[in-house]
Amino acid sequence: MYVADAKRLTAAGARKVMDTALARAREAKLAVTIAIVVAGGHLVLLERMDGGKFHTVHSATTKAVCAASNKRATGSQGAVGQALDTAHALGLALAAGPERWTAMEGGWPIMAGAECIGGVGVAGGNWEFDEKAAREAAESIGK
Repeated sequence: MYVADAKRLTAAGARKVMDTALARAREAKLAVTIAIVVAGGHLVLLERMDGGKFHTVHSATTKAVCAASNKRATGSQGAVGQALDTAHALGLALAAGPERWTAMEGGWPIMAGAECIGGVGVAGGNWEFDEKAAREAAESIGK
């Protein structure tokens, strides 16, 4: 087989994911940054809320890219889901590139069935909020 059919994240889908994450941040009274990438890791939407810290732009984008690349939530696990200690997590980030991999929670893959069509990253809240908001946002287009 030389050709495969593939699903893709639309602009409307990316906007729905963004709107859901923004709504969660507003409910929590947090100023966060949300990044949305397509399956290949290319940024399609980015928003830093008023009052959001500028470093969260990079953090959110890296979380989204990492989630799309690994097709799973970000956290301190390696590429195949193995637990990582701090030295290995830092080493993996350096080897993959600090803009491509992170051990920080808050990145979630956007799935269409079993196919990963993108990723969302949330940065600026605590790790629990970032993870929950990213998950809810990613899952919002399936509902």
